[in-house]
Amino acid sequence: MFDDRSPIYRQIADRIKDDVLRGVLTDDQQVMSTNQYAAYYRINPATAAKAFQQLVDEGVIYKRRGVGMFVSAGAQRRLRDRRRERFFGEVLEPMIAEARTLGIPVADIVARIHQLTSPGDGR
Repeated sequence: MFDDRSPIYRQIADRIKDDVLRGVLTDDQQVMSTNQYAAYYRINPATAAKAFQQLVDEGVIYKRRGVGMFVSAGAQRRLRDRRRERFFGEVLEPMIAEARTLGIPVADIVARIHQLTSPGDGR
C-alpha cells in the first residue's frame, strides 16, 4: 500500500491531493477522519493526523469542529495551479535546457509531443 520512497504521512497527503485533483473528492465533501484512515490503512493515527495537518496547512482541507474534515472550496484549482507550475519548473524547463545542449530544435520537441498525443498513433 505504501512504499519506502517517502514518509507515509506524505504519501497519504499526496493520495488525498490526487483524489481532489481527479475530482474523486470535491469542494466541501467530507473526507475520512484520521482515526478511520488509520484503521483502514492499518497505520498509526498520529501518522494520519500529520498528513491531515499538512493538508490543512496547505489549504486543501479544513476542519469543522466536532464534525470532521472537508475539502476546501477551490482546492482542486489551487492544486492544479501549483502542480502545473511545478511541472513547468521541474520537468519542462530542464527538458528544454537538455534539448538545447543536444541541439534539438523546439519545433522537433513540439512535433514529437503531437505525435505521442495523437489518436491512432499505435502507442
